[in-house]
Amino acid sequence: MRYALRVCLLVILSVGLMVGCSSQNNPSGMVKPTPSNSQDPQGGEVTEPTPTEPSELTDPIKEQLKTLSTAEKVGQLVLVGMEGTKPDSSALELIETYQVGGFIFYKDNIKDSASALSLFNELKLANVNADHSIPLFMSVDEEGGRVTRMPKEFTKVPTAAKIGEAGSTELANGIGQAIGTQLSGFGLNMDFAPVLDVNSNPDNPVIGDRSYGDTAEIVSEMGIAAMKGLDSQGVVPVVKHFPGHGDTSVDSHLGLPVVNHGIDRLRNLELRPFKDAIAEGVDVVMIAHLLMPKLDPDHPASFSKIVINDLLREELGFEGVVISDDMTMGAIAEHYEIGEVAVQFIQAGGNIVLIGHDYEKERAVINALTEAVEQGTISEDMLDERVYAILKLKQKYQLSDEPAKGPDVKEINAELSRLLKDYGLK
Repeated sequence: MRYALRVCLLVILSVGLMVGCSSQNNPSGMVKPTPSNSQDPQGGEVTEPTPTEPSELTDPIKEQLKTLSTAEKVGQLVLVGMEGTKPDSSALELIETYQVGGFIFYKDNIKDSASALSLFNELKLANVNADHSIPLFMSVDEEGGRVTRMPKEFTKVPTAAKIGEAGSTELANGIGQAIGTQLSGFGLNMDFAPVLDVNSNPDNPVIGDRSYGDTAEIVSEMGIAAMKGLDSQGVVPVVKHFPGHGDTSVDSHLGLPVVNHGIDRLRNLELRPFKDAIAEGVDVVMIAHLLMPKLDPDHPASFSKIVINDLLREELGFEGVVISDDMTMGAIAEHYEIGEVAVQFIQAGGNIVLIGHDYEKERAVINALTEAVEQGTISEDMLDERVYAILKLKQKYQLSDEPAKGPDVKEINAELSRLLKDYGLK
């Protein structure tokens, strides 16, 4: 009996010692994982499964680009004008055959609110009926003051100079919102405003009271406030006219202005509002038709690589969409072949060629761009890069070809009148 008890005690002691040794080798008491490539009980090698790599997120815009033909891509590079208050055969061909990226409308396109709304909706419907997947830019120059396209039913918006004199960013923002509400009510989605030119030359025949003032500070403050007002209503603001049209004595609608300032002067004055707008996230910049011999003696700013790529994109860091001023203006049409200029603009870093008038000139630009792509003058990579930025912009603002219902003229006028009265402008 005593012998049996002694044997049991020895067995218990042995087991305790074994457990103690195991705990010392693995103090945590946790079961150790089987090492990689260890032997299983049958003598085979055990290999841990290879972790799967997370799949890359697909870029929907890049995927969309892959589905587009060259003709569709080239179409996005142009924004065109049209004649009259109803879509004519030329306008419809620009949509159906050339698949243009959008339209610009002038005073002669907009007679009254009802006919304007009908025009805009008919163009959008034509784009839908042509089975085009990319919605149109629908744009105007609506600055207020003497540069307005809105029907007479709307309360007149004061000039930028008057807004600058008031010195209130709240007023500038409110005006921007009011204009944005007018445009978005019509289904318009892009405004070539605000003007960021500093009015440094009192003899300037084209800028004048379109500018917020004669200092970079007031132009920057008021312009950015107006820009944000437009943006808040879903309208793409386009700041203009880079790199600064304020100190000119020639109207670029008629001839080619020459600006003899060097880069130091430009950095200290003309470029400052644009630099500030870029820092505030502006999406589109319009390039002016100016010859600046101290920067580029051979090319106007509107198709100068030095101005568009080196200055605007590299030095100022602008990554958005660059649009030309109207290539049918006298500054270009009287001196250059429009198709060649359009190609050079794209090569220089531009995205959208604006051709506001003349169906034959619009076709000439589209054909020149198409030929440049086919010949490799504009490479496929360059084409995709330019179009990518355009599609990204349209996606950001959620552009659509859905018909608009029209603005509430009475409500917009009442709100605008209240705003102007608060600042003694009415």
